[in-house]
Amino acid sequence: MARITFLGIPMDSLTMAESVAYIEHKVQSNAFLQHVVVNVAKLVHMQKDPKLTESVTACEMINIDGMGVVLGARFCGHQVPERVAGVDLFHELLIMSAKQEFPVFLLGAKADVVEKTASTVKSLYPKLTIAGFHHGYFWDNDGADEQAVVEQIKASGAKLLFVAITSPKKENFINKWQNQLGVNFVMGVGGTFDVVSGTVKRAPKWMQNYGLEWFYRIIQEPRRMWKRYLVTNTQFLWLLIKEKFSPKKHQ
Repeated sequence: MARITFLGIPMDSLTMAESVAYIEHKVQSNAFLQHVVVNVAKLVHMQKDPKLTESVTACEMINIDGMGVVLGARFCGHQVPERVAGVDLFHELLIMSAKQEFPVFLLGAKADVVEKTASTVKSLYPKLTIAGFHHGYFWDNDGADEQAVVEQIKASGAKLLFVAITSPKKENFINKWQNQLGVNFVMGVGGTFDVVSGTVKRAPKWMQNYGLEWFYRIIQEPRRMWKRYLVTNTQFLWLLIKEKFSPKKHQ
C-alpha cells in the first residue's frame, strides 16, 4: 500500500478499487485487518487525544475520507488519487461480501436505525448474509455490556464488522476488543447507518466533490453543527498552514 504521513498521521493513498481489493484479499486469506478512515474532524481531535491517535495508528489500513484531507494533503505535496468516503466504501464492501458470501455484522446507532439499516442493505443486496446487528448504546456495567456484545459478534460467524458509533468511542472500542471479535475485518463507519436508513440525507454529489458535506450538515442541523465545524475547520486550516510552511519541510 502507498502510505503517506500528513499532519504527523500515517494514512494510505489509495483508490476505492485498490482499497476494496486489499480488504477482499485479507478476508479471503483469513487474516485480520483493522481499518479506519480519517477526516478533518478526526485529524484535529487526534492532535490533542493520544488515546484516539493510538487507536487510529494501530490500524493496518487508514483510508482518507473527506475532501478537506485530500486537498490539504495535496497542498502539502502528497500524491492522493481520490477520496475514499466511508459510506461509499461500506456499500462497495457489501457488494463484495454478497459476491464472496462473507457474512457481515452491523453494530451501532439507535436500535430502530440499525434495524432499518439491516433491512435496507438486505433489500439492496439480496445475496448478502447479515449475521447479526446490535445498537450502539451498551456502555454500562463497567464493561460487562461491551463484553456481551463482543461475544454476540464472535458467535455470529461474521467475517466483516461495521461499527457505526461516534468518534473516538468506536476507534477505542475496536482497538480494545479486536482480538476477541472473531472477525477478519472491522471498520468504523461513523454516521453511515443514519444515511443508509434514511434518517439523515447525504449531501448532493456536487457538494461531496467540492468538500462541502460539512456545510450541508450545518444546513440540516444548524444549531448543533455550526460551532463544531467552525472550530474544527479553523483549527485544521491553521494546522495545514503550519505543515506547509514548517521550516522542517525545507531542510
